[in-house]
Amino acid sequence: MTREEKINAFDINGLSVHDQLFGLPFSEDESEIIVVPVPWEVTVSFGSGTVDGPQFVFEASKQVDLFLPDHPELWKRGIAMIEEPRHLRALSNDLRPLVEARIHAMESKKEPSKVDLEKIEAGCREMNEWVQSTVAFYLQKGKRVVLIGGDHSTPLGYIKALSNIYPEMGVLQIDAHADLRVAYEGLTYSHASIMHNVLSETGITSLTQVGIRDFCHQEYDVMKNDERVTTFFDRDMQKVRFEGGNWQNVVEKIVESLPRQIYLSVDVDGLQPVFCPNTGTPVHGGLTPEELLYLVRKIYSKKIEIIGFDINEVGASEWDANVASRLLWHICAYLK
Repeated sequence: MTREEKINAFDINGLSVHDQLFGLPFSEDESEIIVVPVPWEVTVSFGSGTVDGPQFVFEASKQVDLFLPDHPELWKRGIAMIEEPRHLRALSNDLRPLVEARIHAMESKKEPSKVDLEKIEAGCREMNEWVQSTVAFYLQKGKRVVLIGGDHSTPLGYIKALSNIYPEMGVLQIDAHADLRVAYEGLTYSHASIMHNVLSETGITSLTQVGIRDFCHQEYDVMKNDERVTTFFDRDMQKVRFEGGNWQNVVEKIVESLPRQIYLSVDVDGLQPVFCPNTGTPVHGGLTPEELLYLVRKIYSKKIEIIGFDINEVGASEWDANVASRLLWHICAYLK
């Protein structure tokens, strides 16, 4: 069938009968938006399970109602998830015990293995290079790309690929954590170091952080002294409400901090834990999904382009994936 024939034959109100993301009928070539799954949890420092996040999101997506009143024809753009990179899953599974052994040695005040560290660092570089080359391939084909992790270390290669095309871009980070640690636990590409690495290894012009409520002194110094970084602490956002303001007031300030083109990085622990309780490092406080989507819609209304986004740290849980898959669908409507 041609793409047009598939559109005419597709029942948006019917059951999900196609084995593709959201049950859509389109192939990878026929889809405008490509979702890249990265099954990776090498550097997680608390709960595990994010390696299976992309697959859980894929399955949960088939239960999402596809009609959006503001974007009723979103489905016609085509959204397809490419095949899982099995070599990365295998590499993640091989390296994770080495990280666990490293953490145990540090907690026991023993010297961690330098050989293991070299293997971990080499594996993380391999993952980052695969993400960058894969994203670049689809961008060159004129596709829009979304990344689903995996732990939050996974989008570095994606941001590198985009920054080569959009030199004035900024990053909007939704997160409970600042992720500005330098080589956390001695690991250069730790999930807790993703935004430090983004600032160090890409040419982004700004980093706006929203929902931050768990951070160390080193990170606080960066947030206060690096002119590229603007942080909206969860405590301060709540204070606005406690003193008579509202979410709209906060969102207006967030939007003012953004450049004309942004990459959106969503760590689901930026949400209130009730929405994604099985994420790796949940923290009380945070946003609701609708507050996040209100922010996205406000960004769109101000003609700020979302040129790419990721959703990371989704736990191996039907409920967490249920929330993440709906965020994925809604945010795709605002992807440039």
